[in-house]
Amino acid sequence: MPTLFAPMIIGSLTLPNRILMAPLTRGRATREHVPTDLMIEYYTQRASAGLIITEATGISQEGLGWPYAPGIWNDEQVAGWKRITESVHAAGGRIDLQLWHMGRIVHPSFIGGATPVSSSATTAPGAAHTYEGKQNYVEARPLTLEEIPRLLSDYEQAARNAMAAGFDGVQIHAANGYLIDQFLRDNSNFRQDQYGGSVENRIRLLTEITQRVADTVGAHKVGVRMSPNGDSQGVNDSDPETLFAAAAAALDKIGIAYIELREPGFDGTFGKADRPPVHPVVRKAFKGALFLNSDYTQEKAQIALDGNEADGIAFGRPFLANPDLPHRFAEGLPLNKDVMQTWYSQGPEGYVDYPFADE
Repeated sequence: MPTLFAPMIIGSLTLPNRILMAPLTRGRATREHVPTDLMIEYYTQRASAGLIITEATGISQEGLGWPYAPGIWNDEQVAGWKRITESVHAAGGRIDLQLWHMGRIVHPSFIGGATPVSSSATTAPGAAHTYEGKQNYVEARPLTLEEIPRLLSDYEQAARNAMAAGFDGVQIHAANGYLIDQFLRDNSNFRQDQYGGSVENRIRLLTEITQRVADTVGAHKVGVRMSPNGDSQGVNDSDPETLFAAAAAALDKIGIAYIELREPGFDGTFGKADRPPVHPVVRKAFKGALFLNSDYTQEKAQIALDGNEADGIAFGRPFLANPDLPHRFAEGLPLNKDVMQTWYSQGPEGYVDYPFADE
């Protein structure tokens, strides 16, 4: 079995190692959702990752409801991201853009007071992070059948913009209780049309979006992130094995490069899984590369590769605090600890000032 340091090919990319940087929302863009110069330094510092998957990036104003998160729907945002991709590539790195629509997690204050959209008329638990502080989520309205072509076009345009910005590929965010996940899982999707009810219907939006993006940029430049195990922002499913096996089989038919799964299996930030892992059924149904994520250590990551559970591992918080994570793993060096208080703050502290090992 390969080690974490073995190269591999996914789609049109050759990765020098199997240590991916997981998508991490960090809140360092402008209030207009334009990437900043500080983000250039942050991503370039981490160019030794086998593949960087960027923080979640809004495909449209409708779909973005996080303070100071970046977007990819206008020319200024594209120009900001282009400075980042050029710097990462100059440092020898590879970088995919994660395409994000938050669905019912968008608070009306981000969209001029409009009602957020979802699969059904449901309300997320808890409160939203907004520019005015924490505010309760509101009930979303169901996307109408007439609106879905417009949503598909938003994803297509975002993918075109990502290519214009110089990204190596895109990852479709279908995890963590956001819009696509709200369609996928049966405790948030109560539709009676062709996008609800059966598993075949609930995966329809995911497959249509993925096919549209694949047709736009090439399937070899497309990945998908899903979160098959347990509750995520109030979204869950009664039969995740059947659901995510079917989703994986549909994505395999499209021919995308990889699937990344956020599936908590250890005692960590996102809690402990409440049922056996689902990734084995995804592994069986999908012939492309499979990457796992959530609270992996180097040791646990290598065990997963040794058992042919995955082709690589995406690391989040370890990459947040260790810009040279592959080097530290290779040399057996101690890791910096991340500081939670600075995860979403706007300045350089806790963002670009974590030391490299040789410092």
